[in-house]
Amino acid sequence: MKLNCIAVDDEPLALGLVSLFIEKTPFLHLTGKYLSAVEALQALHSQQVDVIFLDIQMPDLTGIELARVLNQSQQNGTGPRIIFTTAFNNFAIEGYKVDALDYLLKPFNYEEFLRAATKAKTYYEMFQRTATPVAVAAPEPEEESLFLKVEYQLVRVAFKDILYIEGLKDYVKVYVQGSTKPILSLTSLKALEEKLPAKRFMRVHRSYIVSLEKINSLMRNSIQIGTVTIPVSEQYKEAFNAFVSKWV
Repeated sequence: MKLNCIAVDDEPLALGLVSLFIEKTPFLHLTGKYLSAVEALQALHSQQVDVIFLDIQMPDLTGIELARVLNQSQQNGTGPRIIFTTAFNNFAIEGYKVDALDYLLKPFNYEEFLRAATKAKTYYEMFQRTATPVAVAAPEPEEESLFLKVEYQLVRVAFKDILYIEGLKDYVKVYVQGSTKPILSLTSLKALEEKLPAKRFMRVHRSYIVSLEKINSLMRNSIQIGTVTIPVSEQYKEAFNAFVSKWV
């Protein structure tokens, strides 16, 4: 596998170094280098790019702003992945919010660059493996897990291990059996709900999704999973009552 890459940096020396690192890496292919995010955006309309090595502080359009534009235009998670290259460490949270693959702090050496590039290679290899091929005569197999973005990596979580999920403002906490700490992922509860099989999970509250097979007991307005009591809100009462009717 060879990944098409571009480098974007308004400092010629930094741009030259990243370009050199890309050309030095066997599984990367440099398709362009640009001194501004505006130039890069124009180029992205005419070529297939897998990875962007992107500076953050640039005139006219910053790297963060370019990442937001790309996120808004992408569909179903498609589009280039971003590895930020910056001299400032105070953009890490912003990088996480725009779903950056990694964050290289200048000055970085080739070993650090290669580690980030390898992460991109691993991501695309994993993406290829999890892509469902088109079936001609046989039904598509049911997925048994999903991938969650946790910090700067994708973590596979099996459906059978999930106890319940709690939604916060911009994050979700996924509670899994065998772990005392939840998995924290930057996504919305609604987006995650769409990825979960409806026959195994149910939204019972604006802040909670539960695994139906992990329910220990049912009450009028709540669910017990282990030692945790989860409320059932009026908005989801009808679906909850339909589920309860199968038990009684």
